[in-house]
Amino acid sequence: MTTHVFTIPDMDCAEEVGALRRALGPVVGEESLSFDLLRRRLRVEVPEGGAISPAEIQRLVRTTGMRATQEHDAEERPGFLARRGRALLCALSGLLLLLGFGVHAAVHGIQDAFVGGEGHRFPVAVVLLYAGACLAGAWFFLPKALIALRRLRPDMNLLMIVAVVGAIVLGEWFEAAAVSFLFSFALLLESWSVNRARHAIERLLDLAPARARVLDEEGGSRDLDIDDVPVGSTVRVRPGERFPLDGVLVRGATSVDQAPITGESLPVAKDVGDEVFAGTINQEGAVEVETTRAAADTTLARIIHMVEEAQSRRAVVERWVERFARVYTPLMMLVAALVAVLPPLVLGAGWADWAYNALVVLVIACPCALVISTPVSIVAGLAAAARSGVLIKGGVYLEMPARLRAIARVKTGTLTVGRPRVQTIQARGDHTEAQVLASAAALEASSVHPLARAVVEYAAERGVEPEAVVGFREIRGMGAEGTVGGRLYWIGSQRLMEERGAGSADDHAAMSALEAGGHSVIALGREDHVCGLVAVSDALRPEAPAVVRALREQGIGRVVMLTGDHEGTASRIAADAGVDAYEASLLPEEKVRAIEELRRDVGAVAMVGDGVNDAPAMAASDLSIAMGAMGSDAAIEAADVALMSDDLTKIPWLVAHSRRTLAIVRENIVLALGTKLLVLGFVLAGYATLWMAITADMGTSLLVIFNALRLLRGRHGSAPRDGARAEGAGGTRGPDLGTSCATCAAEPIGR
Repeated sequence: MTTHVFTIPDMDCAEEVGALRRALGPVVGEESLSFDLLRRRLRVEVPEGGAISPAEIQRLVRTTGMRATQEHDAEERPGFLARRGRALLCALSGLLLLLGFGVHAAVHGIQDAFVGGEGHRFPVAVVLLYAGACLAGAWFFLPKALIALRRLRPDMNLLMIVAVVGAIVLGEWFEAAAVSFLFSFALLLESWSVNRARHAIERLLDLAPARARVLDEEGGSRDLDIDDVPVGSTVRVRPGERFPLDGVLVRGATSVDQAPITGESLPVAKDVGDEVFAGTINQEGAVEVETTRAAADTTLARIIHMVEEAQSRRAVVERWVERFARVYTPLMMLVAALVAVLPPLVLGAGWADWAYNALVVLVIACPCALVISTPVSIVAGLAAAARSGVLIKGGVYLEMPARLRAIARVKTGTLTVGRPRVQTIQARGDHTEAQVLASAAALEASSVHPLARAVVEYAAERGVEPEAVVGFREIRGMGAEGTVGGRLYWIGSQRLMEERGAGSADDHAAMSALEAGGHSVIALGREDHVCGLVAVSDALRPEAPAVVRALREQGIGRVVMLTGDHEGTASRIAADAGVDAYEASLLPEEKVRAIEELRRDVGAVAMVGDGVNDAPAMAASDLSIAMGAMGSDAAIEAADVALMSDDLTKIPWLVAHSRRTLAIVRENIVLALGTKLLVLGFVLAGYATLWMAITADMGTSLLVIFNALRLLRGRHGSAPRDGARAEGAGGTRGPDLGTSCATCAAEPIGR
């Protein structure tokens, strides 16, 4: 497959994208086309050995009245006229319009300048100035109008040309020039609004510095462009500077402001071995980082690329507006023709008056405000979400959270911190808690199991130094054994305890009670008796209950927890979090079944997971959301929405942001269509003028653009509540307790 990328400077709105689809789709196939409206790029996928060449693609683009430059030919900065030509011609049109009006008013008075004098006669100099204003204003949309006429596909450009020519035929030179200038100005505003949204994305590019301070083997340093820094290099970052590339801290400790990528309000502590990401800010000490990714592959670069690609996945409301505009434009031309013909034929009204009214219909019928209202809103919504640390893969996924009826989420890493911790130690017989902890930590120091790590961390917190272990041996699926202080100990699950013939009825009862309370229990024993029990469980995130309540207040009917953990743990976490229902001990295929049942019962369902372990269930949902995806390529790729941090409050924020975006889209559609219907009513009543239509159309275009751009000024993210940044949040999550490993492949939880 060969990919050709073209820059199309004239591609500013959905109508132009539609024209390109119609021109190229029948030749290369609709599925081969993708459009980046923000950067005005067209991407065409051509099979190897495909017959179509870049030159042929450029020829097809020219048939739409636009031009395409292949990306490798467009690396040089475009010339001044290419960048400013539209603005200059629009300004020239406005200047000639003012000069024409001024000359006419100076010679014949202001009233005569408005109506053209008796018999609508204009002085020759004034006609020439107005003609120049018409030509300058129509310069960019006249070729597109002629192509639309030749193809018998009426569009807004043809509407405006017909209105301008009709006004000239009727002798309304001033109004013809005004229509041409104001439509040119509306297109300029449309281009500006898309540029504004594009700059919001491009500002992400400015987050990472252009150069990095790379250390050499002799201890010196040199500044290199980040594109030239090899993976594995060591770079030094001073306090207040941004990290240039993704990497791992190899010297120093600091706190890092990750808000540019995750939207988090609080800095995150970083020590040797912790990951840091390009574009985040070093808050405290000078540190050294070993780079782990090239500049083009950093988490920040991937976010920018995903947001750019997101525009090709159009929302349902975008597709509806595009289809509506395709029918609406020829329909309004038919209405204008009927307005011009029927009243004179049926009622005997004046032909000139109703021909003028038909021109008013054509001007107010211009779908510019309607067509631009949706894509600018969607692009602004995507940009605002990206700045808040919420990566949405397209307009269709920005729209979906507003329609959700249920949210399902896994336990570990979403409702819980995602890292098991020792909750209690029960010494048995004549052993003490300190002895149990010391012996358990000694054995678990050689294991990689998440529960083993929890025991070792707990011992370190209490200053317990594990003794050396002799003859350590893992017992697959059950635990481990080894000699500590000259005595052979074993540690593991209830199954291992039973196999060793250890444990009294009281020991078994104590273990069952702890498991019923939602803990995973580890037994430590020596020979044929139990020395103690260690209860481990994952802690509920402090903000989880408040987030569940917030989702209910937003009208999400069901919040459900799905987990592979056992019934006791699931029951405790579900009760503490306040979810509506839970299912425990689920295999991946059973989570898929649960999602399908939920969709059947209540409607649209979102699945919140890590984008990897829960991939089948996430694929079965209407919307998949990956938590804590920063730095995880798999999570970013797998989910429809990637929350770059572990902040649970971003989920209700996403729902609210989606609803706000759709509300603005609906406001814009109602405003655009309502204004047109109002003016059409004035036309039928005989009170409308071209000035009324021009003012209404221009005013509506301005209103929908600025209404859409409000999304860029909105509150980004949501500050966590006190205590919301629980241990484990903001860093990497620990593995699910239900994940098997070398030590306990046969028992997901019993270890």
